Amino acid sequence: MIATAPTPMMAQYLALKADAEDCLLFYRMGDFFEMFFDDARIAAACLDIALTARGEHDGVPIPMCGVPVHAAEGYLARLIKAGHRVAIAEQTESPADAKKRSGKTLVSRAIVRVVTAGTLTEEALLDARTANWCVAIGEAAGGVAIAAADVSTGRFEIIDTDAASLTADIARLAPAETIASEATAFDDVATGQRPRAEFDSSGGEARLKALFGVATLDGFGQFSRAALAAAGGLVNYLDHTAKGSLPFLRPPRLARTSEAMAIDAATRESLELTVTTNGARKGSLLDAVDRTVTGAGARLLAADIGAPLMDRLRIEARLDLVQLFHDDAGLRDSLRSTLRALPDIGRALGRLAAGRGAPRDLGQLRDGLDAAWRLGDRLDRIERPPALLARLAPQLRGHGALIDLLQRALVASPPIEAGAGGYIAPGFDAALDDLRDSGAGGRRAIAALEAEYRQRTGIAALKIRHNGVLGYHIEVPARAADPLMRPDSGFTHRQTMAGAVRFNAPDLHDVALKVTQAGAHALAAEAAHLEELTDTALAGREGIAATADALARLDVAAGLAERASEGGWARPALVDDACFEITGGRHPVVEAAVARAGGRFVANDCRLSADSRLWLVTGPNMGGKSTFLRQNALIAVLAQAGSYVPATSATLGLVDRLFSRVGASDNLARGRSTFMVEMVETAAILAQATPHSFVILDEVGRGTSTYDGLAIAWAVVEAIHEDNRCRCLFATHYHELTRLAERCDALTLHHVRAREWKGELVLLHEVSEGPADRSYGLAVARLAGLPPATIARAKSVLAKLEAGRAKTGGLAAGLDDLPLFAAAAEVKEDQRDPLRMRMEEIDVDTLSPREALDLLYQLKSIAGEGPSTTP
Repeated sequence: MIATAPTPMMAQYLALKADAEDCLLFYRMGDFFEMFFDDARIAAACLDIALTARGEHDGVPIPMCGVPVHAAEGYLARLIKAGHRVAIAEQTESPADAKKRSGKTLVSRAIVRVVTAGTLTEEALLDARTANWCVAIGEAAGGVAIAAADVSTGRFEIIDTDAASLTADIARLAPAETIASEATAFDDVATGQRPRAEFDSSGGEARLKALFGVATLDGFGQFSRAALAAAGGLVNYLDHTAKGSLPFLRPPRLARTSEAMAIDAATRESLELTVTTNGARKGSLLDAVDRTVTGAGARLLAADIGAPLMDRLRIEARLDLVQLFHDDAGLRDSLRSTLRALPDIGRALGRLAAGRGAPRDLGQLRDGLDAAWRLGDRLDRIERPPALLARLAPQLRGHGALIDLLQRALVASPPIEAGAGGYIAPGFDAALDDLRDSGAGGRRAIAALEAEYRQRTGIAALKIRHNGVLGYHIEVPARAADPLMRPDSGFTHRQTMAGAVRFNAPDLHDVALKVTQAGAHALAAEAAHLEELTDTALAGREGIAATADALARLDVAAGLAERASEGGWARPALVDDACFEITGGRHPVVEAAVARAGGRFVANDCRLSADSRLWLVTGPNMGGKSTFLRQNALIAVLAQAGSYVPATSATLGLVDRLFSRVGASDNLARGRSTFMVEMVETAAILAQATPHSFVILDEVGRGTSTYDGLAIAWAVVEAIHEDNRCRCLFATHYHELTRLAERCDALTLHHVRAREWKGELVLLHEVSEGPADRSYGLAVARLAGLPPATIARAKSVLAKLEAGRAKTGGLAAGLDDLPLFAAAAEVKEDQRDPLRMRMEEIDVDTLSPREALDLLYQLKSIAGEGPSTTP
């Protein structure tokens, strides 16, 4: 087949597609975005739209599909959710301009934006209650850092981390997109890679200085080379996707990993802090706690729960504010009512800064800033306000001139689209009012003409209509058109349709021209005002963003106060020593589920101290061990996030690292079984937990043989007690481990209570001191519905096993003779034979005769240093 040259339009498309790299290309053609070739096949399947064909390329029909421009956001949302990236190619000139430029009607097009999951600003594409982070990983000078931006609000954070903590920090942010250098060592974490040059630390420093108009970055903090590399990579990527129209970024906030409680990805998933294991918000801790009434508040609460603080003063400041609203229900209700009516000014500002704003966004700034000012005045009247409120209240004001300007300039409810005008208020611009009056007068003249034409022709159904092709025209039913078709009728035929015929007339043309010109000039004047108003608003964007942050913090505090009031939660007391004393603790998610089912959650105490820092918890399955472990971990998270906690009282020392090894599952994608995942997570705990950490471990050692599992569990308990010395709740079915209470002075025994009544198991869900008397495994199996014959057989097997244990001492026989863990750890592994070690290093095939002789002398010398243990 002979290849044919593509048409000019297709040549233009192919050139743009090459620039779009791995993105789907939305190619603007009139009122549609069209896609061709493989892009069309992918989009048609993803969007469930028709796949058609247009012309040929190399003799083959070109697959094609399209979506209307006015509905493009909905289709974009579905493509982005499916994991695609989309390049938008817009027309950059009109057909008239194209013809004037080249004599042809093919208009110029250019890619004006690349839409990706991490760079969204459109309201329809974002979840109002979830932050949308785009993250870049920087590596330089042996260090690792993360730069993160939410371009929908302008938040910009830089986090110095390390290779071991990187995945935990990324898990905390839960970014929509993670990019890294093409030479990264973390390609398993990155969702996309960019050229290495974009992550140059020197270039990153220069980009930041240029972006914020400063000669030095010292005012923002001391940046490592890795931090500059990350920031440079992120800014370059955002510039690439925005095609030169860099979105709004606030000055970077430099964070350290040590500022927040360290929570690794496995623990976040296990505790379901912000999403459940299946990725849903409902059923998570965040869902159970969230009573915020604004999208910004919900986003901030998620960030707080994801990164509990390590600074006691900051935690206490948050708690003081929560207590103010908790203790004053009237103030709380009034504040929440005000906040509920506020627009999301942070995201409105983000859209305006990205050049995707609308008149409605300016209206949201006007209304939000005005309400914030009035709220600030009310809060100022509070006597002896908490320190945090005293800092927040002034941030609610300071935009008086902008509020006044927008109130004078905009109509009460500005439209989403600017194209049709009508958003500048009457009286703001006298010249614009004159143009509108001219247009209105012309429209009245057109109405008068319509009445005159009806009278002159006798056609009652005659109408004067308007469209984008013909402009103003006369339309009559086809059956009445013949008189108007005569040459002397005074009407000029324009178009015949199935049921109507359209005409023009000289006097209509004259009036229509005046209306059209006045309308065009009015639209141009409104557009100029919109640009000026946007520039004025953006000049104060830092202050507006600070106001948005203050409103969000107030919403979080009032929402937490509301939740505490609902559930009878208590303010936690923070102390310096590593204690953990909870009275009447509850699991907020499980308690809510039990309440919906009409039940009552059983609260339990937990008192970890220097002489009882490791609790060994035994008891039957379904007895509540895992719930008890998790609820105490969640109480630590909530307390350090600055929230009241679900307990009667709580006193705890700060937790620097939180670990949860509860309910591991297979990771087939990485070739790991459940037991392997469990061991990897347990290894991380033993390597990283400190005396200030909090660890919950459930059923360590399951998934392998009974002897192996018991041995591992025994050694892990000893290691945590002797080496890590952290606060730990350790649930197990290995009752043999209870012997450790005699050897480990800070280990105490506890169990979840259960009783059998008339052959039925009754689970009490109460945690009590001492070991469980038995495991009740057969009773739980009966509850689960195992057949009676199977239960009976299990009973007989159990009787035999227990008889054998009585004779031999059972699984734990001989364990009492083991040395303590600390002593055992000092025993060194058998030294390897130096002669064998040297021989393993020899590459015989490369030895020359001389080297071989020298080697024999070396081996003889090594052998002479002592007796060889080589068999």
